[in-house]
Amino acid sequence: MNFSVYWQHADAVSKTLYFILLAMSITTWTVFIIRILGTKQIKQLAKDNLQKAINDLKNRVSGLAYDHRKAAAEQVLLQQIAREKSAADKGVSVLGTIASIAPFVGLFGTVWGIFHALVAVGSSGQAGLAQVATPVGEALIMTGLGLAVAIPAVLAYNICVRQNRTLSNDLQDHAHGLLIDTILQDQKHVAESSESVAANKAQYAGGQA
Repeated sequence: MNFSVYWQHADAVSKTLYFILLAMSITTWTVFIIRILGTKQIKQLAKDNLQKAINDLKNRVSGLAYDHRKAAAEQVLLQQIAREKSAADKGVSVLGTIASIAPFVGLFGTVWGIFHALVAVGSSGQAGLAQVATPVGEALIMTGLGLAVAIPAVLAYNICVRQNRTLSNDLQDHAHGLLIDTILQDQKHVAESSESVAANKAQYAGGQA
């Protein structure tokens, strides 16, 4: 039995299941390729967005107290990381869904093929190879198609999840570095302001004397 024979004997339900599995397979590879190719671009763009967010914050909160500026910087970085993670996760849930339901679609096709085999046996009154070969072959093909779709979807999902986890860790490390730089700059400004005030007081005291 080959695919052409299967297709000639398949009914509307089996053909519909076949096209569903085909659409799942195309979706899996499309999402996976897009995620793989876009990971590096997302990583660099995310770091640029973090830098831009912290620079914009410095301009808006320059007049606030040190503690308030620090809290605002932490909040802005956390919000930006959440946005970047959300952008990187787009499509990954689709891979997980396909990996979960593809085996069941293939299993339904298997059950449907076995049902046809039983109908053929009941109609003929004989359980010979000629009566069951085609429907059982149809069932085996649907089982194979379900696994052929589900296994790549599982692998693609795991790879994308691992990449997104690595991206999240890199963004958190980068954000931590930006926050430390911001804190050090603020402390430097505070120290310079204190020295300036002390110098002005000393000059004023010398003038009074």
